[in-house]
Amino acid sequence: MDLRLALHELEAAHGLDDGASRRLQALAGLGDEPRALKRWLPLGLAVLAAALLGLGLIFWIAANWETLGRFGRFAVLQGAIVAMGIGALARPAWRAPLALVVLLATGALFAYFGQTYQTGADPWQLFALWAALALPLALAVRSDLLWAPWTLVAFVAIALWIHAHTGHRWRVEPDDLAVHLLGWAAAGAIVLAMSALARRLTGAGVWALRTAVTLAVVVITSTALAGLFSRSVATHYGFGLLVLAALAAAFVPRRSIDVFALSAVALGLNTLAVAGLGRLLFENTHGDPIGRLFLLGALAAGMLAASVNGVLRLARAHAAAEGATA
Repeated sequence: MDLRLALHELEAAHGLDDGASRRLQALAGLGDEPRALKRWLPLGLAVLAAALLGLGLIFWIAANWETLGRFGRFAVLQGAIVAMGIGALARPAWRAPLALVVLLATGALFAYFGQTYQTGADPWQLFALWAALALPLALAVRSDLLWAPWTLVAFVAIALWIHAHTGHRWRVEPDDLAVHLLGWAAAGAIVLAMSALARRLTGAGVWALRTAVTLAVVVITSTALAGLFSRSVATHYGFGLLVLAALAAAFVPRRSIDVFALSAVALGLNTLAVAGLGRLLFENTHGDPIGRLFLLGALAAGMLAASVNGVLRLARAHAAAEGATA
């Protein structure tokens, strides 16, 4: 419900003059500072400052590449990690932003190490090592400021691992099913770790969970779509539908519901379903293609509307149940 619109309706219904309208708006708190501003504005500025500091460090090293030398580059990166880590320990109020700088600087250090020594390691190994070494830091800080970027790093490691174990090609073949399923299982494990079930241990919040769910849906849906449009429909498509359906079911209970996560999974399911119907309608068929295209559009719109309606009904039912118990 729009509060401002409701106030205008009240003013019109009761014929309030300008003075009475201003008093009504003051009682409604329209001119007050948003309640969450004092909490989120400093946090957002701290995140922006940490990201700019970490990226500025990387760009400064790049700009002074020849001047610093190999030892100087390593010293600057390692010094930044140590200094920011000490600052995070000493100043609890700055702990999360400074820890974010540590996370970024650790990634820059691994990137420079891999570029300098040419170890022959696959890129996924560097990202996996980055995620593994940053895991204790994220567990100690217990903030979405660390868990959300850590989740991104972990998913990059998963995607690169899949790429490395499918012949270093972004392919979806029947023989690669086991590799993709292992990658999906790792993605599901990260979603579980960011969920409310593990929140007491990790301290991860809703944004880490939503980041993990969004990336998991992208990984599963893109792979399943590639399997659908291969020469013969790969089993990846069927497994993708099953995995997304199981993921959606996991967010239905009241203790774990998240509208954003459920909507993301529903969008992935709708995408796969519409793509499957499209292949079914247009493959090896004769007749009017415009009619089939119209039918596909109508079915897509109907499924999307049903998904939105189902998510909203579920959210309202859970909200009503919580209000009744409260």
